[in-house]
Amino acid sequence: MTPGTRAGAPAEDSDDLDVEEALALVREPKETGAPAAPAAALDERRHERHRATAWPRAREIAARAARSGSRRTPVSVPLAEALGLVLAAPLDALTDLPSFDTSAMDGWAVAGPGPWAVRAQGVLAGHALPEPLTDGEAVRIATGARVPADTTAVLRTEHGRTDAQDRLHATREMNHGQDIRPRGQECRGGDQLLPVGTLVTPAVLGLAAAAGYDTVTAVARPRVEVLVLGDELLTEGRPHDGLIRDALGPMLPPWLRAMGADVIGVRRLGDDAKVLHKALTGSRADLVVTTGGTAAGPVDHVHPTLERMGAELLVDGVKVRPGHPMLLARTKENQHLVGLPGNPLAAVSGLLTLAEPLLRTLAARPAPEPYTLALAEAVHGHPYDTRLVPVVLRGDRAVPLHYNGPAMLRGIAAADAMAVVPPGGAQQGEETELLDLPWAAAGIGVCFT
Repeated sequence: MTPGTRAGAPAEDSDDLDVEEALALVREPKETGAPAAPAAALDERRHERHRATAWPRAREIAARAARSGSRRTPVSVPLAEALGLVLAAPLDALTDLPSFDTSAMDGWAVAGPGPWAVRAQGVLAGHALPEPLTDGEAVRIATGARVPADTTAVLRTEHGRTDAQDRLHATREMNHGQDIRPRGQECRGGDQLLPVGTLVTPAVLGLAAAAGYDTVTAVARPRVEVLVLGDELLTEGRPHDGLIRDALGPMLPPWLRAMGADVIGVRRLGDDAKVLHKALTGSRADLVVTTGGTAAGPVDHVHPTLERMGAELLVDGVKVRPGHPMLLARTKENQHLVGLPGNPLAAVSGLLTLAEPLLRTLAARPAPEPYTLALAEAVHGHPYDTRLVPVVLRGDRAVPLHYNGPAMLRGIAAADAMAVVPPGGAQQGEETELLDLPWAAAGIGVCFT
C-alpha cells in the first residue's frame, strides 16, 4: 500500500468536506423531515458561492495579474546562480565553436598518405598551436587538442599500428578530414544559440560556459515573503493544549523556490491585525503569501486589512475543494498577495491555483503543457466545485490517494501530482487533467536553487 493510501480506504478516515460544508450541501435542496437551515445562513452560502471564481478562471486571472504592472528589469546573473531562470536576452555566440580545428579522438594527426614517420613530441589539449605537419609525417594527438596545420585527418589509436621501424600504418581506410572537428562546426561568432524566453537548465549553463559567458541576462526571480498567521501554531515539539504545529512555515518556502521564487523572508505574526497591516505595507516583495485568516471568523484579519490598504481583490474565493477561501489581491502597482487557507492541503491547493500561475508570469516561465491520465479508481466530486485530489502515477494510470481532506498532508506527501476532478466527480478510467508536483518531474535539481 502506498504511504498516502489509495482511495478505497475506509470512509471514516476521510475529511473530503468540512462538516459545515457537508451539512450545507444536504440542506440546500428541499428536505423532508429535517428542519431547514436559517434563511440568512443559506443566503450567505449562496452569496459566497456566487462570488467565488471558477477554478480555471481563477488560474487565468492569476497568470494575467502580473502583466498589468511595469516591466521588470532584466538582471545580469553569474552562471552559478542562473539555474531555473529565463533568458531575457538572446544567447549569441561570442566566438566560433570550436574556436580552432580540434581532434575529436585520441590518436595521430597525419599528413598525406601513409605510412607516416611519427614525431617524438605529441600534442596535448590546452597547448599552443603545434608546428605544421609535412606529407608523410604524423604526431600523437589527444582529444580536444589543436590540430597542426596541413593535417589530412586524425587516425584513431585503435585504427593504427607501428612497424619495427616505428613507422605508422593505418589498419583501415581513412577519409580526408576524418575525426577532425573543424573551426565553427557548431556555430560561428554572432550566431544565436538560444532565444529570449529559454529556461536556464544545466545544459544551457554548459552551452553558455562553452560559448565564453560568465553571466547571462535573465528575468529576476520574483521576491516572495511568507507571513504565517495564527496564535495556535507551534514551531517545535508536539501539539498540546489546543496548540498545533505549524506545517506551512517549513513547507511553503521550498515549494515556492521550486516555483522559481526567491523567498526573502518567513515571518510568524500570530493573529494581530495591526502587525499584519504593518507587515503588508512595509513588504518589499513582489508577492506576499499569507496563511490562514482568509475566512470571516473573529481573528480572520486578511480581508479587513486589504480593505484598509485599498487593495484590489482580483479573486475572492475559488470554486475548488479544498481551499475555496483562498484569495488574490493587488496591493500595490507591482505587488500582489495570495491569501492561502490555514489548513495544509487547502494551502497547497491555493499554491497551485493562484501562486503558481502568478509566479510563472513574473518569472516569464512557459506554462507546462496540460496533460491527462485515466483514473485507476473513481473519485467522487463536489456538487458545484472542482476538486484537487493527490494521486500517484502508475504507468498510464493515476491512482487517487485517500488522505485528501483539507487539513491532511499524508496524501500529498506521497503524491506525484494533483488530479483536477470536475464538479460531480470522475469515473474509473476517465481521463483527468493532472498538475505535476515539482519533485515528480525532476524539478528538485532544476528549480530548488
